[in-house]
Amino acid sequence: MLFKRVKPLDQILATAEKKALTRQLGAFQLTMLGMGAIIGTGIFVLTAEAGQKAGPGMMISFVIAAVVCALAALAYAELASMVPVAGSAYTYTYGVLGEGLAWIVGWALVLEYTIAASTVCVGWSGYMNGLLANHGLGLPAFLRAGPMDGGMFNLLAFLIGAVVTFLLIIGTSKSAKVNSILVLIKVIALTVFIVIALPKVQDTNFHPFTPNGWGSPMGGIGVLGAAASIVFAYIGFDAVSTAAEETKNPNRNIPIGLIGSLGICTVYYLLVSYGAIGSVGAQPVTGPGGIMLQPGTPEMAEACNGSAALVCSKEALAHALRVLHHNWWGDVIGAAASIALPSVILTMTYGQTRIFFTMARDGLLPASFSKIHPRFHTPHVITLTTGLFVSLFGAIYPVGQLADITNSGTLFAFMMVAVGVMVLRVTQPDRKRPFRTPLVWVVCPLAVAGCLLLFVNLPLRTLEVFFGWGIVGLVVYYLYGRRKSHLANGTEPA
Repeated sequence: MLFKRVKPLDQILATAEKKALTRQLGAFQLTMLGMGAIIGTGIFVLTAEAGQKAGPGMMISFVIAAVVCALAALAYAELASMVPVAGSAYTYTYGVLGEGLAWIVGWALVLEYTIAASTVCVGWSGYMNGLLANHGLGLPAFLRAGPMDGGMFNLLAFLIGAVVTFLLIIGTSKSAKVNSILVLIKVIALTVFIVIALPKVQDTNFHPFTPNGWGSPMGGIGVLGAAASIVFAYIGFDAVSTAAEETKNPNRNIPIGLIGSLGICTVYYLLVSYGAIGSVGAQPVTGPGGIMLQPGTPEMAEACNGSAALVCSKEALAHALRVLHHNWWGDVIGAAASIALPSVILTMTYGQTRIFFTMARDGLLPASFSKIHPRFHTPHVITLTTGLFVSLFGAIYPVGQLADITNSGTLFAFMMVAVGVMVLRVTQPDRKRPFRTPLVWVVCPLAVAGCLLLFVNLPLRTLEVFFGWGIVGLVVYYLYGRRKSHLANGTEPA
């Protein structure tokens, strides 16, 4: 059943060809696009989470996550160049593996986009709360974190989610020029941190290097557990692959943009993590009896109460600079994050609404979700619905738990894309491929294996959420989507 109702790629492409886009993006623009989408909460906030899981060994975690994402990116680029339309991995799966699996992927992408947006809301609130507190304007403690993180309601996380939702409804979007400015702000902020932190590095802060070892399946700690979380730091590279239709010479420029943005960001991430670890230390905090604590738990919040440890900070990079007695530069880093991170919330929320919009247009979700606002010409119903959940999740849950849940959906989608590439190479070998994954029978199996390795090293509670969400999705599909599908009923709009 799950492999039936394959939507022909030609049928998917027919819609896109009616409104073809101009090929105008080169390698540099693609690299900048990728860096803008990648650099965000992952490095500004999750450095602390990774430190709690792996200690100084998180440097290895950054490399592992980068390699897995690079392999997945090469697979992603081939399908994106073949099917350059809205819907991301959902659309690709629909055209290769069938409607049932496409639904599962689309449902899993909720965990990637909606929860990712919530994660960045929490990351942004951490920096903004820190900036306000450093100037005597801090909010009460119960409004700085959600009930799962030692507080009651993360007010700023909720408000930034609501503001972004409003902007998306009225049709505000960032231009390429604004995106370039935000990329510049983030890169300058990271460069400032590196320049200040590297001279303060001390060898003693790197010992022990892997206090929690390599980790174990479903343990969520150790080098692999941290790598499974750090995947979040690289989410966004698909912005490069989805620009395939607008790329000049995609065979050359897409891999340059993908590997270039991932490579540059990896170098920055390694330098930042080396500077943070070496200058102020990143050893995990423990509970009574030396018990290792998971980030984002009440026990962790209690152990961190009043602690100046890097792993306890919600604004890791700004906090590190303040520990090094560079308060002014800490404020600069905090301000840069506060200015730049909302663009990531906007991008993720936008992506989710367009995936839901596409699913509704296919009949798999209620048609009301695809309604267009008469004045603003945006899908306001699904945008408002998505934005409400983004804001509420951000107000309730801690950043680490949200990031891990995001990664579960992301890694699953990456696996399906890699499988889709291999299936198409067998079933449709002669189809035009503007970009071809190099060494496909090596790259794609390694991408699947790497994603699976990181997936099983997520915390057990994260995997429970993923499979629980998947079961809910299957119920919705069999009760609604399977019967209402335009492809099945021959009712697809012209």
